[in-house]
Amino acid sequence: MKKSLLLLLVFAYAVSSKAQIDNSPIVGVGNAVNPYNYTIVKAKQFKNASVTCAHPLASMVGAEVMKRGGNAFDAAIATQLVLAVVYPEAGNIGGGGFMVARTTLGKTISIDYRETAPNKATRDMYLDKDGNVIPKLSLQGHLASGVPGTVAGLFETFKYARKPFKFLIQPAIDLAEFGFIISESEAKGLNNTRESFIKNSTGPSAYIKETPWQAGDTLVNKDLAETLKRIRDYGQRGFYEGKTALLIVEEMKQGGGIISLDDLKNYKAKSRTPLEFKYKGYSIIGMPPPSSGGIIIEQMMKMIEKRNIARYPFQSPQQVQLMVEVERRAYADRAEHLGDPDFWKVPLKTLGDDAYLAKRMADYDSTKATASKDIKAGKIHESDQTTHLSVLDKESNMVSVTTTLNGGYGSRTVIGGAGFIMNNEMDDFSSKPGTPNMFGAIGGAANAIQPNKRMLSSMSPTLVLKDKKPYIVAGTPGGTTIPTSVFQTLVNLLEYNMSAEDAVNKPKFHHQWLPDQVDVEPTFTSTTKTAMEAMGYKFANRAQLGRTEVIRILPSGKRETVADSRGDDSVSGY
Repeated sequence: MKKSLLLLLVFAYAVSSKAQIDNSPIVGVGNAVNPYNYTIVKAKQFKNASVTCAHPLASMVGAEVMKRGGNAFDAAIATQLVLAVVYPEAGNIGGGGFMVARTTLGKTISIDYRETAPNKATRDMYLDKDGNVIPKLSLQGHLASGVPGTVAGLFETFKYARKPFKFLIQPAIDLAEFGFIISESEAKGLNNTRESFIKNSTGPSAYIKETPWQAGDTLVNKDLAETLKRIRDYGQRGFYEGKTALLIVEEMKQGGGIISLDDLKNYKAKSRTPLEFKYKGYSIIGMPPPSSGGIIIEQMMKMIEKRNIARYPFQSPQQVQLMVEVERRAYADRAEHLGDPDFWKVPLKTLGDDAYLAKRMADYDSTKATASKDIKAGKIHESDQTTHLSVLDKESNMVSVTTTLNGGYGSRTVIGGAGFIMNNEMDDFSSKPGTPNMFGAIGGAANAIQPNKRMLSSMSPTLVLKDKKPYIVAGTPGGTTIPTSVFQTLVNLLEYNMSAEDAVNKPKFHHQWLPDQVDVEPTFTSTTKTAMEAMGYKFANRAQLGRTEVIRILPSGKRETVADSRGDDSVSGY
């Protein structure tokens, strides 16, 4: 009897000790994540679980959350919150995003927490008296912001998590309150945007200092820490109501913005039906509208499916030309048919129909370029500075999340007293039909500005199943280049059997119908470029296209995890 009692006491102590360890601080000197001494890891295989995202501190926190008993949803929440602190260029609580996920039981989930147009928004709000678009009005300053959705999205995600929300948000609070060291690229970004922060904010912020930022400087944001504490203590209401909401509205009033207390209080994240299609035995799961990414990827994959693309050498003229032509046709459809499904009837079934897509490729000529002026949207009878994270846990819960402020550092408006940057997502609407946005994308009536409407997006969080089992988690930032970057990564993995590292880091190219040009990275093969120029293609150089984050399950069961070499992206796991 005494022996049994002793064993019971030992077990109870072990359980209580484990609970204490699991909920002890993650961030700090001597803890699992040291914000003053960390390294970037580009690729690694993990036995149990892994995260890949735009910043090493965020991926480390996400991995540690899973190591302490959290699942992929816990990790995704904690990672996003940390990115809001350590990656102000695109990580956010002042923006929005999309999540595509699959649970270990096979349930597929997509959550839409895209920003919405304020209730006072009007169709012509960015036009002058002559009907012309006013330059930069939808890009910088208070009027450029939609109602933020990220915080609502995190709490919608929390339904599938295990750990207390207070535990998941604490690493972000600690990083904001006590600081972290910044990299060379982060210092450069803050220095380059200093003047626009001053111009577009009504007060001082943590992102502005008298002397230039340098690599190794510590960034502390006390105002943001207090905002995060209000979310910790009051939940979603701690952002959309109360002090934070008042600070947002006050900043808007001072700077000529139109977001109101009612706009904030009435914002809701939405569960959508994931878009799923088959490709040569694989199941590909993507985000439906108001994301254009899922359907564009479906169209592009289906248009190449029966053409045996792998018979062409990788990035040969034949392979690239075929992919460019399917990209051209998919983006023409995007401009005409895609928008917020709550405001516009999006013909998803037809857009993904095999017969319809065969007609779209009927005029494809493998020997020459098709002029975009001759490609119209099909007849149907019925942002660059984003950030992405991919998570896969021990039980094979898959989570793919893309969030954004739209442009780098969003509207460059910091909410006074709250410490976070607002989005400039209103530019993703069609300010005027036929006029390109900051990414050169053309839109029409489907994506016109309306109160409470969600603007069209290119974000493309993507999952792939092989033999009905988890296989790939993928996504990327990059504005309108997002779907083409994911498309090329999938082709590299599924058709050319590349390692995930090669699939992510090989040079990429992009065509979006208008402007009629192929954007390529500097290392894109010159012989293919020359051969395609002879076919009538025009090329433009881009410093980089996307920053893709991929996790793939190998036959051994290990998680092959890759962070794009194009930035400070990093992987972590255990």
